[in-house]
Amino acid sequence: MSKKVVLGFSGGLDTSYCVKYLTEEMGYEVHSIVVNTGGFTDEELKKIEEHAGNLGVRSHKAVNAVKTYYDRIIKYLVYGNVLKNNTYPLSVSAERLSQALHIAEHASALNADAVAHGSTGAGNDQVRFDMIFNIMIPGVEIITPVRDLKLSREDEIAYLKSKGVEMNYEKAMYSINKGLWGTSVGGKETLSSKGMLPEEAWPTPVTKKGTEEVKLHFEKGELKKINDKKFSHPSDAIQYLQALAGPYGIGRDIHVGDTIIGIKGRVGFEAAAPMVIIKAHHALEKHVLTKWQLQWKDQLAQFYGNWLHEGQILDPVMIDIESYFESSQRNVTGDVFVQVHPYHFQVTGIESKYDLMNSKFGKYGEMNNGWTGDDVRGFSKIFGNQTMIYHQVKEDANAKH
Repeated sequence: MSKKVVLGFSGGLDTSYCVKYLTEEMGYEVHSIVVNTGGFTDEELKKIEEHAGNLGVRSHKAVNAVKTYYDRIIKYLVYGNVLKNNTYPLSVSAERLSQALHIAEHASALNADAVAHGSTGAGNDQVRFDMIFNIMIPGVEIITPVRDLKLSREDEIAYLKSKGVEMNYEKAMYSINKGLWGTSVGGKETLSSKGMLPEEAWPTPVTKKGTEEVKLHFEKGELKKINDKKFSHPSDAIQYLQALAGPYGIGRDIHVGDTIIGIKGRVGFEAAAPMVIIKAHHALEKHVLTKWQLQWKDQLAQFYGNWLHEGQILDPVMIDIESYFESSQRNVTGDVFVQVHPYHFQVTGIESKYDLMNSKFGKYGEMNNGWTGDDVRGFSKIFGNQTMIYHQVKEDANAKH
């Protein structure tokens, strides 16, 4: 009886090679799984299933992970206003973790002897997949043919052609990875430290002109309405906003970051909805949270984003930070007004019953209603008391020499 291996499958060159190698060279019974985190249409999923069947898999499963992807990961990236290096909304790194979690769950359900993925030995994904598998399904062998055999693209194509596999072998000028939380774009311009992607490289063409005001309604930190249109789940709101703002060319940028394996890399991305949501959510928080809530959340969010980028979503400290994020959102409810223009947007203001910028207590720089001048005079003296003592003691000590 053949051993069972669960393969994370996208239908591309690497995972197609893996199916043939695992079945014909290693004798495994291959069970493929594609995890849709918002990047595939129904038609594309059907083609992937047909391709897997033609390659000879024993079974194929498609998981619609859009909502669980939001619930498990994206929600906390919004709560934390997480942007890697103040730039990147962790589009692909978050997506890979969601996929790895579902692949591991499927391997466990099938009682598989092994699990496989098509990662090379040069990127972050290999670490993310391996780490999740080691934690969730310890003892299950991890097989990575492309990485282990150090295969070139030409090697894979030659092997598949020798097995009579028909597929599109042409390499696109730009590699594109689309998901709910943004789309990454890689090409020759991102391989060096200088260069911007040309207009034709971006998946969403700029077709909108002029200015449009968008009202985002948050309830306890989650996006629930856009322009008074209600959504049953925040993932639906994200997709709606992406369709609205994407054609303005909003959210395009290039991220330069440190990889898990210690090298630096550049990648282009377009993420209209994530960028608008994070900036709008942050603006609302600045009105409804206290100074120290904001400061501690910023510090925790920076760690959270870095640790998630490096695949550590299952570290218990992440659950602890998520609990703080959840608690911090209890008053993050209100409307945020955003003006969208070609290639940029502006947050113009908020309305919330929890707004701490309340004229009842005073107007900054103009009038104080909740205290007197004498109150401030005494407060200022006490507030700087220890620093005053420090400088006075230092002066007295220096005077004695």
